[in-house]
Amino acid sequence: MTHDGVGLRAVMRSVAFLTAGALAVPALAACSADEEVAKPLAAQDIAPATRDRIADGGTLRWAVDAVPETLNTFQADADAGTSRIAGAVLPALYRLDSNGTPQLNPDYLESAKIVETEPKQVVLYKLNQQAVWSDGREIGAADFAAQWRALSGKDSAYWTARNAGYDRIEKIERGKSNLEVRVTFSRPYADWKSLFSPLYPKDVMGTADAFNDGARTKLQATAGPFALQKIDHKSGEVLLARNPRWWGRPAKLSEIALIAVPRDKRAEALAADKVDLAEIDPEEAGRITLAAREKGTVRLQGPGSALTPAKALRSWAVAHGSDEEAASDEIKARKKQRTAIATYARQQTSLRDFVVRKSLEPAYTQLALNGSEGPLADERVRRAVARAINRDELAQAVLGPLGLPAVPVGSHLALSGQPDYADNSGALGGQDTKEAQALLADAGWVPGGPVNEQQQPQKKDKDKGKAAGPEGKKADSDADSDDGTFIVGEDDKNGEADRDKKDPKDHAEKHGKNGKQHGDEEAGKHLDGRQYVPKDNRQGGAPGAYAPKGTAAPAGAAAGALAKDGKALTLRFVLPSGPGSDALRTVADQISRMLEHIGIRTETSRVPDDSYFKDHIASGQYDLALYSWPASAFPATDARPIYAKPVPAADGSLAVEQNYTRVGTDQVDQLFDQAIATLDEDESRSLVRKADARIWAAAGSIPLYQRPQLAATRLNLANAGAFGFQTPLYEDMGFLKKGAQGGTATKKDR
Repeated sequence: MTHDGVGLRAVMRSVAFLTAGALAVPALAACSADEEVAKPLAAQDIAPATRDRIADGGTLRWAVDAVPETLNTFQADADAGTSRIAGAVLPALYRLDSNGTPQLNPDYLESAKIVETEPKQVVLYKLNQQAVWSDGREIGAADFAAQWRALSGKDSAYWTARNAGYDRIEKIERGKSNLEVRVTFSRPYADWKSLFSPLYPKDVMGTADAFNDGARTKLQATAGPFALQKIDHKSGEVLLARNPRWWGRPAKLSEIALIAVPRDKRAEALAADKVDLAEIDPEEAGRITLAAREKGTVRLQGPGSALTPAKALRSWAVAHGSDEEAASDEIKARKKQRTAIATYARQQTSLRDFVVRKSLEPAYTQLALNGSEGPLADERVRRAVARAINRDELAQAVLGPLGLPAVPVGSHLALSGQPDYADNSGALGGQDTKEAQALLADAGWVPGGPVNEQQQPQKKDKDKGKAAGPEGKKADSDADSDDGTFIVGEDDKNGEADRDKKDPKDHAEKHGKNGKQHGDEEAGKHLDGRQYVPKDNRQGGAPGAYAPKGTAAPAGAAAGALAKDGKALTLRFVLPSGPGSDALRTVADQISRMLEHIGIRTETSRVPDDSYFKDHIASGQYDLALYSWPASAFPATDARPIYAKPVPAADGSLAVEQNYTRVGTDQVDQLFDQAIATLDEDESRSLVRKADARIWAAAGSIPLYQRPQLAATRLNLANAGAFGFQTPLYEDMGFLKKGAQGGTATKKDR
């Protein structure tokens, strides 16, 4: 899962099974070493410019979700802000390129390689002789050793969130000089390049107090192109200033200000000249595109004429899913709306100073199937769910309106463009309604079977015996509520939905403009960022989806609900309810309709964002859920906790690490262990791909689509925007010199 853009190594910190061991898994053969690697589906979009075209100085105001609670990326509450600060002020021995592949960072390393494999693996690091901390001390073996001891897991006084890789180190020594560091491993470790990025000074890692508390709010020494100057939780701002001791290419910017701005307020912040760069949702991207539109032509840069009242009216109408005539009536009728439209018009004029950069985020959204209990504990039912889903349609619904490649993700462990990527979805099979129905029949689920109402599953908190989420109770008493629980596929004796289906016009008049359903994208605050679909691009939903109890199923749905042992086959679909979840709910609507076609009903609960993961996903209080995982350059290490087979804990509970689907196999664990232990990169890649094929076959989670990445940037901002896989180069960001590019002059020379 992503945490608003945090890389996988910053969030994979923590603390499965039912699958047929004899299941035949097709397409297990890994790609050959000389096979052409797939390219990223979308390139990064950062307005690249050579350094000679960028002005020296200025402050880049960059919107973030919140001021981080800690500056220590190895603590459990580290977030996107933590990682962004670390990337600007701390050493990273390796950076990711445009394919998400780790590349040696020459600012800190002259070389790094395995110099011995027998009797043990030894890696020799040769440091850049100019590399120093901001207090003047050389970066050296003492810093490496302190970080290893802190993260090895041997000292419980350190409140670490992860120790993967560090627990395999046996010792760290100074080499022939202060610029050499020898790291000896007790066991072979294929992902050794993942270690010491970021690297903290020994003053942070040397004692438990400094690690646990000292590094939460300040860093005494840094070693990046920028240094931490101020962190202010009250004002919601972090200020990074150019590091005077930096030995690499000098930072073009004088300062980077990270400013906390809620996701749903970013268009206003951009228009009010409060920020220069912000990750945005598709709806806000649509506003900026409208602002740049003149006589039907989209301008990506340059000045534009003032927004006239007529243009403002149309822009407001389109953004709010109405038409000009309807909007005009509203303006005449309501003074408040007239004021809102005037404000909107002024904002649209200001938004002409920005452009939308777009790519695909190095993260994907998945459908998670909880295999710990209920119908989904049967692998055949999980596979039936997977075979009922048309992943191409879901990808198109989210990415198509944005002009991004709508290609389903074919791997749990890598994304297209990464060396480990291979489409292993064939191990499970594509969309096939008949095969899905056959799997359900084999599992004993009979269409139209008798149902004992007293045996129907209740929505309970397994531990507390309460309804799942506060909206759950509300739905029982208020079926028309926008939040709460809704069942897709309940019979409607009046046949109302069928009539709507036959007459789209009547349906549109009854259910709203074009009959469109509201829905949302990524998995809330706990995921890697918010994602949206513009209101005028949202995919419509068939009657019955997210409708009150009693609404009929769409035409073409299964004739009768499935039942077994007196119980209907109904799955709890849990979703976040807060801002930024529209596209997630759109996707959930479509999945629910697809499942209805094979006789599976869904009962959807919308729960608050702050309880979504803690109270539902992590605790297993769901059947179906949508959330995201970021891609990793080191899947053998980072993805293992997500797919490791849960094991019983001493207290009788199930230790799941980050495997929130509770589906795992011994074979997958063994393949990960082998991939981590081999130092042959081709062999490790082959083992990772084999593990992915078996994860597909177990059907605990179904990758759907790569997440869109949208950023609003000021027209003259270069080398920043939608970064894709590549690590941002903070020292190269800056504002173009006057005359370097045509465009609207900013309000102040940044």
